[in-house]
Amino acid sequence: MRAFAAAEHRRGLNPRSVQRRLSALRRFFRYLRREGVMTHDPGQGVRAPKVRRRLPRPLDVDQVLALLNIPVENDLATRDRAMLELFYASGLRVSELAELTWNRLDPKEGLVRVVGKGNRERLVPVGRHALSALQAWRAIHHSITGADQAKIFTSLKGRPLTVRAIQKRVAYWSDRQGLDQRVHPHQIRHSFASHILESSGDLRAVQELLGHANLSTTQIYTHLDFQHLARVYDETHPRARSRGDRAGRRETGDGRRETGDGRRETGDGRRK
Repeated sequence: MRAFAAAEHRRGLNPRSVQRRLSALRRFFRYLRREGVMTHDPGQGVRAPKVRRRLPRPLDVDQVLALLNIPVENDLATRDRAMLELFYASGLRVSELAELTWNRLDPKEGLVRVVGKGNRERLVPVGRHALSALQAWRAIHHSITGADQAKIFTSLKGRPLTVRAIQKRVAYWSDRQGLDQRVHPHQIRHSFASHILESSGDLRAVQELLGHANLSTTQIYTHLDFQHLARVYDETHPRARSRGDRAGRRETGDGRRETGDGRRETGDGRRK
């Protein structure tokens, strides 16, 4: 079994596929033991290659703004704009958005109370653009369903939207708005987290906003910020001058550097 797993890995099979094959073999061996054909499980204790953790691919700010700029042509577009604005404003999971009810939204405070994984409840801010879009949809929603339907996002017949229906609407608008990729709800959540982290650098705050039980789950977003951090480093660290900056300086005979404007820089970094 170990030789089989190693051989599959060496020939380039994806580690996740190796895991699936080992899982299928273990199930088969359990069946043979149950039928009395075998007395032991050859797959027990055999480990598959580690699966590389996939990094999320967030949208950049321009892509998000293009996605949210939905023309409000009808009731359906009004609902979908509110849905997408809330996704990005609060970083919700698609299951959390599907279960959201009007009594959990506090427009005055600009907050929404979300029940996430493990029935953990958290308060998340809602931006003014999302609140405005939700108010527009609320007027239509109440005229369609009356006060009986507590769920925020429903069909135009008043039935609550399923997770799959929400995913389809997000994909529809990513095509309609001319994005070069098909967007899914979790990608908007990734974008929310990445943009907050890039602006603030506060990993703990992002953890609270996303509703992660463990900080290690949130730390995946630190990898997304590497290019941003590298740029900050290049612009601020004394030993990481850009080429253009270095090219604008030349050494003088006394070991001091002369800048492009003719001033001399002393060894302690001051200019004359």
